[in-house]
Amino acid sequence: MDPSIHSTAANLAIYDSPALAAHYANLNYLTPCEKEIFTLHLKPGMSILDLGVGGGRTTPYLSSLAGRYVGVDYAPAMVQVCREKFPRLRFEEADAADLSRFASGAFDAVVFSFNGLDVLAVEQRQRCLAECRRVLRSGGVFIFSSHNARAVLTRPSWDPERVRAYSRSLVGRKRSFYPWAVALVTGVKATFSTVRSAGESLVRMARRVPSQSFWRGEGYVLDPAHGGLLTHMWVPAKVIAEVERFQFKCIQVLGDDYPRKSGQFVTGWYYYVFAQCDEEGRLRPPDRPSPNSQQ
Repeated sequence: MDPSIHSTAANLAIYDSPALAAHYANLNYLTPCEKEIFTLHLKPGMSILDLGVGGGRTTPYLSSLAGRYVGVDYAPAMVQVCREKFPRLRFEEADAADLSRFASGAFDAVVFSFNGLDVLAVEQRQRCLAECRRVLRSGGVFIFSSHNARAVLTRPSWDPERVRAYSRSLVGRKRSFYPWAVALVTGVKATFSTVRSAGESLVRMARRVPSQSFWRGEGYVLDPAHGGLLTHMWVPAKVIAEVERFQFKCIQVLGDDYPRKSGQFVTGWYYYVFAQCDEEGRLRPPDRPSPNSQQ
């Protein structure tokens, strides 16, 4: 299978589905990992380019922080729902590998969340990295998430607050039974979650361990999400090596499972923060943000 052909055609057809655009339009959260990364590296007044904006999940937070905000997606259906949700903000239909409509040095930060970089073919990804480097001002930051090629295990998880709420509904006014109810419900939930995560891990291991991407630490796999997306996955060492070729310096890597401790076989994807550097690998001092730029 040719990743270039599949990822540019089939992946775009999936993301341009009105049903999928509506699904993404209903998402309105940031993960704890994203909150941590954005708080640390994005400052008020920055000019922010939100690549792969999808249905606008990150838009409320990023646009409230930015002096100037632009959302970009290559799927017309996604751009349309964003324009309907946020009519006062700017959204553009564009390929992440071709940001020629934006001037060099137009942004203080480029954010590419929800693993959007992973649906690009090899040449597209490299052009995207070069374009992100170009549109950033001196000292600008590039923040993105990407799948981990060796994530084959899933952790058991459940919501303690939902457990407590359900336990309260069971005991009603008999509050003396509440601690017992919590212990019982927690035990049942933990058992169910452990069995489920074991099953999911076995399925994922069967799908990924035989692949070259698992052993090499990088490659394309057919992700069953949304009916089947050809998805690029890589381990942090591979990510850093490639992105730093484009005069970036990695300044932070954080697992999507934050605040839990990350692990090479359990962390589904990582967030990366890169800053511009010179040809000798030294970080470049930042320009002052120019939120009034119209480029």
